[in-house]
Amino acid sequence: MAHVSDLIEQDIEAYLHAHEHKSLLRFITCGSVDDGKSTLIGRLLYDSKMIFEDQLAALEADSKKVGTQGGDLDFALLVDGLAAEREQGITIDVAYRFFSTDKRKFIVADTPGHEQYTRNMVTGGSTADLAVILIDARKGVLTQTRRHSYLVSLLGIRKVVLAINKMDLVDYSHEIYDAIVAEYRDFAKQIDLHDIVPIPVSGLKGDNITAPSSHTPWYHGPTLMGYLETVEIEDRLQHQPFRLPVQWVNRPNLDFRGFAGTIVSGTVSQGEKIRVVPSGRESRVARIVTMEGDLGRAVAGQSVTLTLEDEIDVSRGDVLACTSAPPHVADQFETTIIWMADEPMLPGRPYWMKIGTKQVSATITEPKYKVNVNTLEHLAAKKLGLNEIGVCNVALDHPIAFDPYAENRDTGGFILIDRLSNHTVGAGLIHFALRRSQNIHWQALDIHKGSRAALKGQKPCVLWFTGLSGAGKSTIANLVEKQLHALGRHTYLLDGDNVRHGLNRDLGFTDTDRVENIRRVAEVAKLMTDAGLIVMVSFISPFRAERRMARSLFEFGEFFEVHVDTPLAVAEARDVKGLYAKARRGELKNFTGIDSPYEPPEKPEIYIDTTHTSSEESATAIVDELRKAGMLGPAG
Repeated sequence: MAHVSDLIEQDIEAYLHAHEHKSLLRFITCGSVDDGKSTLIGRLLYDSKMIFEDQLAALEADSKKVGTQGGDLDFALLVDGLAAEREQGITIDVAYRFFSTDKRKFIVADTPGHEQYTRNMVTGGSTADLAVILIDARKGVLTQTRRHSYLVSLLGIRKVVLAINKMDLVDYSHEIYDAIVAEYRDFAKQIDLHDIVPIPVSGLKGDNITAPSSHTPWYHGPTLMGYLETVEIEDRLQHQPFRLPVQWVNRPNLDFRGFAGTIVSGTVSQGEKIRVVPSGRESRVARIVTMEGDLGRAVAGQSVTLTLEDEIDVSRGDVLACTSAPPHVADQFETTIIWMADEPMLPGRPYWMKIGTKQVSATITEPKYKVNVNTLEHLAAKKLGLNEIGVCNVALDHPIAFDPYAENRDTGGFILIDRLSNHTVGAGLIHFALRRSQNIHWQALDIHKGSRAALKGQKPCVLWFTGLSGAGKSTIANLVEKQLHALGRHTYLLDGDNVRHGLNRDLGFTDTDRVENIRRVAEVAKLMTDAGLIVMVSFISPFRAERRMARSLFEFGEFFEVHVDTPLAVAEARDVKGLYAKARRGELKNFTGIDSPYEPPEKPEIYIDTTHTSSEESATAIVDELRKAGMLGPAG
């Protein structure tokens, strides 16, 4: 959408050149539900003549059909595109709009006001330079006003327009306006927001949107559009150190090998020395290749392909950086996490972390604290729920290149992805690397797993028995070990109940404790296989995510998931330990199968149905599977 300029008729080439070289302002609108964000943006577009005739005709028709203004133009319909939004009169998704004036180009993200859609506001604000925070003049500063302001500060947005909206509904009261501004400034100081420009507006009536309003003679500041067109936005990306996360290694033939990606900060020139992070290898830029031809210099925001003078190893997810100020490298961090999923964040559960073009496995510790966004106090927390914000440590399976989020949003911000559903469940900001990640290094040892296993004449592996309580896991695992022992194999059995007497005696049966329970025993099983043993692990381990985490610790072919399958009714009828009866009476909380779920394996290596197979037959079948897989060695 382009502003209609007289220059179009006079000199089209001059107009296109001027339009191409306008600055771009990205901003978001946010606030509590019904504060009038969509109406304000719609009015902004309408008064600035940013609407084509067919759009205006559609707006007039929609306003009569589904509008909320009694047949008058409902400017919110220009932005609220979802049917559910129009039916409810609220914004649900993030609506992006591009428009321009003679002075500047704009991308605006209209973000939702309801608390359950706070995650969408985080998405919209992640690339914004400025935030327009709306307040209903009748209601003043609300919980969502504080929540969104805190998130604005957290996301690194430092310029805020405080739009006191619906001034027409309070008779354009100067006193109400001053009281709201004073209250907001007091809160803003606590969250490090200082560059605040308050403007009294009416999105519906158009007061102080594009022209000064006669209804507010006491106000002498800029109009909303006037401020957006002239506010100075520091081109911080150009002045930051050079960073290019490699998205693709381009190898069309033997004579060309380039590294493609978008420059997220800084500049790079042909012949400049660069460093590949995290490997630390260095080379010089031979060419800067684009679709339009080679460049001598490229800047932040450009998508380019770099070729290097030396043949060095560079992969997707690596970062090309300047040698004078390279990014940090670590695998453990302190972070702020904004949880965005209905299912809570469980400490110890592995998630995918995507930072730039790199994806790694991440494990989150129990939160140090979560933040009450209304009072800003730090609260103790075991986990994070939907829209909660907490400070947590994160450990990765591989070191990555990063900058603190306060220095670079692109190399310091990340998302968390559920490993089973592939849904984005959280967003995070890196504070700093943990010192222990720099002080602890892997010690090389001369005696390794292969030599220990060879001494025993077997291949190490883990048999992971999973199933409901009463399915027969421990009984079958015990019989398997007896048979292996008789064959002269070296084994160890980790039983769920036995481990809880010692190593895991501090853990209960909440989802969080169950995740930690499996994490610990998986690490122990890994150490035992490293010792060359055949390890049996007999745990309910109800969640697929944790069983997948356990599998990821072992080499291919070392992990055998054994599903000991028994219907709940049969397991409950057995009830050897009387646990189901206690759970039914409410004496045992979070009992698997009763008030806590069990997620059966989808493709186990070994499947046992104990309703048709005896424990002895099951054990023999498992040992036979190990023999077929070559795990028992010559003596097996």
